[in-house]
Order: sequence, then structure tokens, then C-alpha cells
Amino acid sequence: MEALIATYGDDNSLDSDFNHSPRLSLPANSNPQTEEMLSSPLPLPPVSLLHPPNSLMRSFPQVEGNYALHVYISEEHKLEQVALGREFHISLGRTVPIRVHQIDSIVTMLRQKLQFQKHRYWIDFNKWEVFINDDRTRTFLSLEVVTGELPEITKQIQVVNEVYKLYNLLEFYKDPRPRISLAWALDDVNGSLKKVVEQETKSYVFRGSLQSRYYSICTSKVGGIECKIGNRTHIICKSPNQ
Repeated sequence: MEALIATYGDDNSLDSDFNHSPRLSLPANSNPQTEEMLSSPLPLPPVSLLHPPNSLMRSFPQVEGNYALHVYISEEHKLEQVALGREFHISLGRTVPIRVHQIDSIVTMLRQKLQFQKHRYWIDFNKWEVFINDDRTRTFLSLEVVTGELPEITKQIQVVNEVYKLYNLLEFYKDPRPRISLAWALDDVNGSLKKVVEQETKSYVFRGSLQSRYYSICTSKVGGIECKIGNRTHIICKSPNQ
């Protein structure tokens, strides 16, 4: 067990898909109107909303011999223009607990299944959206993928679901909505945050006409697919020419 802990770490908890997202602190009167932002086709979040999280988010109790599994798309471009150079990912499956003896076979199965999927393409993030976790204890400000390579990402989610089924793991949501999370707030502040997003979005228009709802806010190149088990990251498949 000590050797396994040294390899995979001693984090036996289930971390949320957004556990590295900054904590969201809504200012009382926030309406930034800088020249740079006014020239943008869609708004970027006010920097005042972005603060480091105070703690990691966990969804199941620690159990010896359990390790958190998370499968995701890694990005070659880090979206520095959006969130201060931090690294993001798009989840392809829920973060779930697995047993020590399942680690090697799950990684092997994921590699076998996902090697036939498209691995090199650009992802357009088209829409600001607000999400709430299952137990409604946290609210997330996210960038959602609604056009472009959405069908390809959906296929990859289905493949991961197939692997999860083999191990009786909790599958992804029936109506997956691929996204990255930029900030989070404690509790259910969905109403307040949506008002902020709507207010900021409405203030940005193309000259003479309203902007397209699904105009690309930012674009990132896929770097490959990875899975994290405990504290160890496994490369499932890399994009070509890497």
C-alpha cells in the first residue's frame, strides 16, 4: 500500500471537475467598461471575480484503497487571455472512485477505446453559462462549447461512458454540456451570477447589429486526452506531431 500511495498519492477523495477553478466573489457594483473590453465581441469576466480557492472540493468520503479517476481533454493552448495563464480541461466523464486493482485495466481500456477518436482539432468556446453542482453547494462560471467540434467531444464522452459501464462506475450526464470552469462561488448563487453574465453580455454589441449568440469567445487547440488517478496523470492519447 505504501508503494501505491507513493505512486498515486494519498488523495483518496473525489475532486470535482472544477477543483482548480478560482473561487468567485461577486462585487457589489461591478461593471468594468475598459476600452479593451468594449472592443471585444463578447465580454471577458471581470478580474475581480477571480480569486484562488480556499480548499479543494470533495464529493465522497476518504476510503483506503480508493483513488479518484478523472478523464479529460487537455488543451495545448492555456487560454491566457481569459484567465491569467491557468490551465484548464474539458471533462469527458465524472470524477469517480476506483479501487487499486482496477487502475491498470481501466487505463489500458481507455487507451484502446479512445485511440480511434479524433485527437487534433480546435475547440471554440462560444457561450458564457452558469452551472450548479449536483448537491447545489457550488455555482460555476463557465465557457461552454455549443458549436464546432461539439459532436466529436460528445463521441469521446460516449466512449468513456462505455468504459465506465464495464466497471459499474457512474456515467456522465445524459445531456453532456462540455465546458471549462473559470470561477466558482459557494452555495447556489445561480440567479445573481446569471444577472451579472446577462448584464455584461448585453453591453457588448457589433456596430449596427447584435452579436451572434454563438460567436467564438476564445479558441484552444486540443493537446490530447489524459486521465488523472490520485496524484498521477496518465496520457491516454496525444495529438499528432507532439
